[in-house]
Amino acid sequence: MNKLDGLIEVLRLRDIRVFKKDPEEKSFVKYDELDEAYSEEEDKKSRFLGYCPSCTCCRCIAQRYLVAVLSCIGFLISFGIRCNMGVAIVTMTKNETYGDENKVPTKILEDGENSTVANKTVHPFLHLPQFLWTPETIGIVDSSFFWGYIVTQIPGGYLASRVPANRIFGLAIGISSFLNILLPGAASVHYGLVMAVRILQGLVEGVTYPACHGIWRHWAPPLERSRLATISFCGSYAGAVLGMPLSGILTKHLGWQSGFYVFGILGMVWCLFWMIFSFEKPSTNPHITQEERIYIETSIAESGCLVDKDMRTPWLKFFSSMPVYAIIVANFCRSWTFYLLIISQPMYFTEVFHFDVSKSGILAALPHLVMAIIVPIGGFIADKLRQRLLTTTHVRKIFNCGGFGLEACFLLGVAITRNTTTAIVCLTLAVGSSGFAISGFNVNHLDIAPRFASILMGLSNGVGTLSGMLCPVVTELLTKKGTADEWQNVFIIASVVHFLGIIFYGIFASGEKQPWAEPPEEDRWRPEDTLKADGSGKLFSYGAFHGYDANQAEEKMNGGVISNGHVANEFQGNGEYGGFDKSEEYYNNGYGGDYGKRMSFDAPLYNTKEELVQVQSKDSYLNDKREL
Repeated sequence: MNKLDGLIEVLRLRDIRVFKKDPEEKSFVKYDELDEAYSEEEDKKSRFLGYCPSCTCCRCIAQRYLVAVLSCIGFLISFGIRCNMGVAIVTMTKNETYGDENKVPTKILEDGENSTVANKTVHPFLHLPQFLWTPETIGIVDSSFFWGYIVTQIPGGYLASRVPANRIFGLAIGISSFLNILLPGAASVHYGLVMAVRILQGLVEGVTYPACHGIWRHWAPPLERSRLATISFCGSYAGAVLGMPLSGILTKHLGWQSGFYVFGILGMVWCLFWMIFSFEKPSTNPHITQEERIYIETSIAESGCLVDKDMRTPWLKFFSSMPVYAIIVANFCRSWTFYLLIISQPMYFTEVFHFDVSKSGILAALPHLVMAIIVPIGGFIADKLRQRLLTTTHVRKIFNCGGFGLEACFLLGVAITRNTTTAIVCLTLAVGSSGFAISGFNVNHLDIAPRFASILMGLSNGVGTLSGMLCPVVTELLTKKGTADEWQNVFIIASVVHFLGIIFYGIFASGEKQPWAEPPEEDRWRPEDTLKADGSGKLFSYGAFHGYDANQAEEKMNGGVISNGHVANEFQGNGEYGGFDKSEEYYNNGYGGDYGKRMSFDAPLYNTKEELVQVQSKDSYLNDKREL
């Protein structure tokens, strides 16, 4: 076999790949390129949508986008579950009058002209509610979910930083779905049992948002954080849009129990798919393409084998960091208006305009529908601005303060108007504008402390939940008479809350990774962290050469060709490929000196070069020179 045939055979056995990157895919991290070229058009498809012309099944979409879509569906089901009780409880506790005497419920005991049930005299065609719950009981049942929800925010974030966050996320929604199926049976026993089940649902769902940030810590390249996170989060608002109408349809045609069963089964089926197709990190995903894995790991620049359980949490640093407080304040402000509209919107339109907005499903869902559309669009625009024009700090402040500012202005419009149409338009635009803020504070945790993003999300979302519990109390105190002037004060306060949030976030927010968030020196990413070992200490991936000195490394990086583990300069030796007369036996016998003895002959053989893998960012921490 001649030298050229030998080289071809080596390349065939090694299954070499080389990546050719277009200029838009350059970044701060350099790595040795592999040796199989594909066109720029295919590369752009692969980077944007994860398209891979040679793959099958789940490889047809980038795994990071598959995670985003699946988590979006998970949030949709989660928020749909939250809507079940609010819709069903109306049917469970209201009276219904029938016009046909043949439709008199069998539960009503006839006694002459009138009927008596539970010591109450009723019309013979009146269907008493199935559950005689007082308004106070209904309020307690509705709020019991949040009693558990607020408790597990920080513990859930801490847990997601120690164990696989994707498993926590999936199990939380799966368990909540199972508990949802139990609610109709619990209601038939006692409302106290319903409260207990709802509290358990809150406890398990309290970990979902922190766990989602724990997922993106490993899966979101820095310049794709906004779009990936917002794709996930838009499921929350889509759940509010679809959950209430769908629950209403199911309740009307199949009974109030049907909504609990349908969403419970959907959630359990989703959990099964999530457990199959989601993985903690790119390095543990068997379906991911080598291109995508290298792109994610080199972009994040953290080792795929960090030992999270030994990671120390800098709690004191959290509470002494102004960027952390900026996120917390922003979450509080956004949650104030979110829960104000979710809880008090129907009452506002009824008392001020004598208009029952709950009877118009489209009008009730319109603000959240607009937000569900704007949230991912805002994430895409934010990432584009970070790639080309602005730093992450500037983008986060512009989107958060801009979204809050527009929302505050439209809330003032709601406060002063006395026209139904104007109020609906202003409310829709206010909620829609706040969608841009999601690309500000709600993604900011991943910027300032990727390693602790789940904990910070639990901390800020916990404070946001406190806001949601406080807002209805303040609203109730301010609207005792239900006049237009009282509601005007409610929306003015909401507007002022957002203006204060703008000031605080605009001054103290940051998009730079904080010094206390840097991993220890021994855990920092190095190129060899992406290599695979076969158990013998020999490495199998790109750039797997060790034991060479500076001159040999220079030869390798300047286009040297490898033969039997030897780096040969392209100008040395005989023939087109340089000298290939040095066999493995030659070095094993000691003729190659110390270099030959230390070389791994089982390492892959590549003609390598340096290229950048991601768009150049303007953030200082992404441009610092690292020792690789």
